[in-house]
Amino acid sequence: MRDAVGSFVGWPSDLIFPDAETPTRPTHKVGKGISRRIESVASQKEVPGRKLKSAAKDIPTTSGTKSQIMMRLEKMVDESDIMHGAIRSIDFDEGVFGAAHFEIIAKEDMQQLFEHDELGMAVIHTYIWYTYVTLMRGTELCNRFNFIAASRINATLITKNPTSVKNDLVDRFMAAGDNTTPSLYFLPFNSGNGGHWVLVAMDLSRLIVYYLDWLSGDWSKYPIMKKTVDAAIIKFRSKKNYRNRKDITWVRVQCPQQNNSVDCGFFVLRFMRDIVALNRIDIPKMYFEEYKSYSRAHLDEMKDELCQFIVDQRII
Repeated sequence: MRDAVGSFVGWPSDLIFPDAETPTRPTHKVGKGISRRIESVASQKEVPGRKLKSAAKDIPTTSGTKSQIMMRLEKMVDESDIMHGAIRSIDFDEGVFGAAHFEIIAKEDMQQLFEHDELGMAVIHTYIWYTYVTLMRGTELCNRFNFIAASRINATLITKNPTSVKNDLVDRFMAAGDNTTPSLYFLPFNSGNGGHWVLVAMDLSRLIVYYLDWLSGDWSKYPIMKKTVDAAIIKFRSKKNYRNRKDITWVRVQCPQQNNSVDCGFFVLRFMRDIVALNRIDIPKMYFEEYKSYSRAHLDEMKDELCQFIVDQRII
């Protein structure tokens, strides 16, 4: 038998069985549209940054082409009932947005990913969930970085009811507990009606708000957003009996710039990913030396990470 090791042995095809652990879409259905809780599978004891590197290690990516994992997921979607109007309802870990949150995934959301189209809130939120599970959960990074759901704070909602949005933002600050040590709150902000994405990162302890926009201009383009954020920070500090020892400082970060009309959502996600991975609370005004610009390959890498996460979580 020892001499046979490494040799080829023919085997009848009818005796070959697929691996039972290969991820496939569930065969059970829970009502029209399929709604189920998705359990997280990432280890809760990972060292920050370790799983991020391994998540995409075996994913070959060539800029402008679809990777193997993306084509695999696209095939799964094509063969699923999502193509006929079904949806997936996914429950996130409460730690992602500081409260219970569920997301609806439909055909158009997957197509945004496959076709490199403008991203909607569902994809934005799902990648944030991936970042939380892969980099943060069970580590001290949960005390340094927090996410705010774009569905709760955006231009459309502020225009309709600014007081309610302000109070929602205060509640998110309160949910994180101690804010006397430096930490960042990430707000992916949408200009409304599927418009432009920018990133607002708030350090409540130092009263600094970082503004990252991959197009020219600053926060003056969104005065109602700035007014709401400032009012929420002041109200939060008042509720916590913190003295407002100085004014809130807004910093326009000279971040990488996009060269088309669809990449803003991808840039928002990449900024959050890199800031968390670098474990940096202070964002340099000229941005990080490691990421002075983003190529299409940087964005394709994120898409592959998300595709792999969706497959691993058996969302489809």
